[in-house]
Amino acid sequence: MTMWKWLHPYAKPEATYRLCGKLLPWFAVLALSCLVIGTGWGLAFAPSDYQQGDSFRIIYIHVPSAIWSMGAYMSMAIAAFIGLVWQVRMSDMAALAMAPIGALFTFIALLTGAIWGKPMWGAWWVWDARLTSELILLFLYLGVIALYHAFDDQKTAAKAAGILAIVGVINLPIIHFSVEWWNTLHQGATITKFDKPSISNDMLWPLLLNIAGFAFFFGTVTMIRLRNEIISKESHRPWVVALSSRLSSHADKQGN
Repeated sequence: MTMWKWLHPYAKPEATYRLCGKLLPWFAVLALSCLVIGTGWGLAFAPSDYQQGDSFRIIYIHVPSAIWSMGAYMSMAIAAFIGLVWQVRMSDMAALAMAPIGALFTFIALLTGAIWGKPMWGAWWVWDARLTSELILLFLYLGVIALYHAFDDQKTAAKAAGILAIVGVINLPIIHFSVEWWNTLHQGATITKFDKPSISNDMLWPLLLNIAGFAFFFGTVTMIRLRNEIISKESHRPWVVALSSRLSSHADKQGN
């Protein structure tokens, strides 16, 4: 109940817009810092893999994008659920803001997986359970995005897209457990076995930094998109008109 009381004010577009504005610089700095340090460490200083040599270094892009392709989908589905059940318009806007970023992460995961798989498996693509379920995830994202733009009535669009997003959650455990449920070519868990991780700490720490970096990047771009969506949908509101006037005045002063 306390959490709902804290969240309730942010159901208002103006409050959400201002909160995102406060959080954006912090998320952007953390995203940039984690990604620069993690990628630099992973590409330049982490030791080579004893079997794959330097080709394994694509892991620093592939694994974070794969993890957050699912994390972004779950976040989108939760936002869609809140919007569907409690009719919170800001949740629908948040879900719409998240969808293209999750689709991008999924595409990157599939692309880097194909690049990594070619020398390992001898093929760019195999109909492996993990790969196929990840491809289905991309189609789910595209379906959600399409439904959000398929109807003139925003409530109808949000409802249709929200239902698909929620139903699609069933695909997430299939992606995660596919390497355990079926005999697949895809390797098993790399970092979830904390008692015995599959890679050394010198390889693990930059990977964890990049996973955090992708999370902060997701938050950063989501807030940027959400703020833009709020301004677009609330353009007739007095607070948006006042904000536009202040920005115009500031731009004029800078020009003079």
